[in-house]
Amino acid sequence: MLSLAGEPREARSAAPSTVSGVCHGTLGELYQGPLRAVTAPDIALVSFPVDRHSWVHFTRGTDPPDPSGLGDKAATAARLFLDHYQLTLPTGLWSTHSDLRVGVGMASSTADIVATLRCLFQLFALPYDQKVVLAVLAAIERSDSVFLDEFALHLSGRHRVIRRLGTALGFHTAFVTEPGTVDTEAVTASLLEHYRRRGEEYERCLTDLLKGFDSAAPAAVARAATVSATLSQEVLPKAAFDSLLAHRERFGADGIFVAHTGCLIGYLFPHRLGAHRKSELSAFFRSLGYQCSFVQGGYG
Repeated sequence: MLSLAGEPREARSAAPSTVSGVCHGTLGELYQGPLRAVTAPDIALVSFPVDRHSWVHFTRGTDPPDPSGLGDKAATAARLFLDHYQLTLPTGLWSTHSDLRVGVGMASSTADIVATLRCLFQLFALPYDQKVVLAVLAAIERSDSVFLDEFALHLSGRHRVIRRLGTALGFHTAFVTEPGTVDTEAVTASLLEHYRRRGEEYERCLTDLLKGFDSAAPAAVARAATVSATLSQEVLPKAAFDSLLAHRERFGADGIFVAHTGCLIGYLFPHRLGAHRKSELSAFFRSLGYQCSFVQGGYG
């Protein structure tokens, strides 16, 4: 429950005519599983940040602001923000843009919410407050850690950052989006039961992943990500997984990543791909029936 604070106020009249908020998305996760092997495990994530974004803009004008310019969750986030600070929007227009596909594992809704809040902090010239961001997210949905500009081990349901993992690592990727969407809430019970069955394997996987981050070793992180993806096959399988695993060494990939509760799957590479390798990968994925994409993930 968000607490009320401060006196009602309007956005400062000297503010720019247009203000914006931006938030990156994800390419699924490098790890999704239990935080520890216990009877009632939490769903922990190490999201895989991607250089793709959601934008939210507010332009001052003469018309009352129409919340339909935002998605439902972003509009709810705006209302909670305004209620928390006891603010009133000036007249103007919302507009949005996003590189992130909905329902496939790119954290599109969380990124929309965070971009909306960042836009509002700018509009009212307020200092950015991550506690407010987390309180708003907690009132709306499970979330990825896109509110941070670094890797993190994060509890998606509790909106709690367990450990920050820095910005030293990055990967180049070739990935595809398989058909369909996944309703995360609908599969939560199945995931938790799977985590209970495979708790020890997940604990070893997470330990190896964190060691990889501690030593800034991308190959070790990629190996652990492959283990997490393999474990995920038992509950939310990807059709292309076996083919990617069989051809990983051929293409020189360090590992495989997936959107554990989404539709993304792809390879992790330590270096930028040349035109010839991109052509080979494109032909391989096309033979499986997919159009691949190339994008940089992480920060290094």
